[in-house]
Amino acid sequence: MSILQAIILGIIQGLSEFIPISSTAHLTIAGKIMGLIDPMHPDQWTHNIAIMQIGTLIAVLVYFRNDIINISTSFFKENFTKEKRPILEQSNDSKMAYYIIVGTIPIVVIGLAFKDFIESSFTKDLIVIAFSLIILAIILAYADTKAKLVKDITKIRLKDAFLIGLAQCLALIPGASRSGTTITAGLFLGLNRETAARFSFLLSIPAILASGLLSAYSALKFVNPADALALIVAMIVAGVSGYLSIAFLLRFLRTKTTLLFVVYRIALGLLILISVYGGFIGE
Repeated sequence: MSILQAIILGIIQGLSEFIPISSTAHLTIAGKIMGLIDPMHPDQWTHNIAIMQIGTLIAVLVYFRNDIINISTSFFKENFTKEKRPILEQSNDSKMAYYIIVGTIPIVVIGLAFKDFIESSFTKDLIVIAFSLIILAIILAYADTKAKLVKDITKIRLKDAFLIGLAQCLALIPGASRSGTTITAGLFLGLNRETAARFSFLLSIPAILASGLLSAYSALKFVNPADALALIVAMIVAGVSGYLSIAFLLRFLRTKTTLLFVVYRIALGLLILISVYGGFIGE
């Protein structure tokens, strides 16, 4: 991987991680075009993607730093100090920590159970990605149309967090999109669009951190010094572009629907199918 390729991949990762269009789909398409995916070692590409995601994790931590500090300090104070309170009487910030923990449990269980499958060539298959892009787009469009949009961040409950966490597991299917599946679930549960996106981003922190660290360790046997430098560059670029995409999406969803992303996903899915079956790009 060259530095130029790393910069391109970092931009793609950062822009597509938080917008519901699937970073895995875009990175895999780019990787196929650039010839960076080894069909004999598809797990290597999975590790590279997870390492690049660390850059977007940093973007989330920086963007939501005040929220994270408030959630962490409230959770500690209201559970482990003299100011300890029953869970139902705790502040919204402290409860949010519980929601993130509960929402993370499904992805940990499913991710570990299907680790080999996630790293297999199936998850790099462009046909799978194309249909995943299109199907989730249709579901997202339906959710947005039927959404009641009545809940803000203070109205989220434990059941909502768990169901959104289950939806996050669908992001293990390439092309589904972590933010796409969680935002869709949030809309079905009555969250307004900005709240669905905000909780989606907060919920992504443990999952991206865990997958990034595990993949960084696993990737040691594949990565040479030149690739390591390229991945670091990709992480940095992904962090900057990821920060900008978070700011864009939250601002966008305050006044607009997800129709733009629905149309884009369907168009990209159809373009992939045409390209593969037309012989312009290999699966």
